[in-house]
Amino acid sequence: MLRLVLLVGMLMGALAACTPSYENNGSGVYRIRGDGSKVQFRMLDSVNSLRSAAGLPTVQLNSQLNAAAATHARDMSVQNRPWHFGSDGSSPLDRAQRAGYFGQFLGEAISESYETELETLSAWMEQPGTRSVIMDPQARNMGFSWFQESSGKIWWTLEMGS
Repeated sequence: MLRLVLLVGMLMGALAACTPSYENNGSGVYRIRGDGSKVQFRMLDSVNSLRSAAGLPTVQLNSQLNAAAATHARDMSVQNRPWHFGSDGSSPLDRAQRAGYFGQFLGEAISESYETELETLSAWMEQPGTRSVIMDPQARNMGFSWFQESSGKIWWTLEMGS
């Protein structure tokens, strides 16, 4: 566990030197700016670094899983609660299939926070359930997206499939 925490810390430090995709409005609230593709690829790189360090195959972004993640992130905001069911009663598997993903759906990680994607990943890795989704040996595809409210709250969703 200590090794994992150190690895995540090193990743966050190394990536902090990259061009930020955030702006701080002076209140400590981070705002994702631009199209956010840097955020998505920073998450992908971080997940793949963790998986590689554990001897697991890397994953690639999948457009259908990205779409399912984006839909759910926005829907959680509408519902004002982080949970795995859509406002229409849909499950994560339902949303992945609706988005056109017909591989094996492996799991979903969700969060509501004011934190960056790397802080969110670190929190997910500390929880056995979300850690097992991210580190599933069968995973080959990943979807990742978010929705940021005007208050700055960010709703994060990560999907894994094979």
